[in-house]
Amino acid sequence: MKILVINGPNLNMLGTREPDKYGTKTLKDIEEFILQEAKKLNVEIGFYQSNIEGEIVSKIQEAKGNFDGIVINPAAYTHTSVAIRDALLAAALPAVEIHLSNIHTREDFRKISLTAPACLGQITGFGANSYKLGLIAIVDYLKSL
Repeated sequence: MKILVINGPNLNMLGTREPDKYGTKTLKDIEEFILQEAKKLNVEIGFYQSNIEGEIVSKIQEAKGNFDGIVINPAAYTHTSVAIRDALLAAALPAVEIHLSNIHTREDFRKISLTAPACLGQITGFGANSYKLGLIAIVDYLKSL
């Protein structure tokens, strides 16, 4: 089983970017954390991060036929990207949307996710554990098919 973990804009700045909201772990730290969980679950992981919407869309499209599912943190594109939403729907791969912070307790514009309806579910507010929970959820779902 192969899962693609996609990270959107500014997540390459984790560790230094607003640590009160996003924690002090870097994206590399989170990737290592995910790999530890993936090993326990016996799944292969691919990682991708981009600050560019079109590149994320292309990566989602390329995932079809190469991955079994997606864990995605669209970051700011969560609230603005019809293109990422449409790519998730077009790829037709099971996906889980995750967020480090609880987007529902933040500014009003962050409470709306355009991408979550294209996913099986959304996990938000558990810091780096959101990735672990998202990975567990997508693997459990795929095993149930």
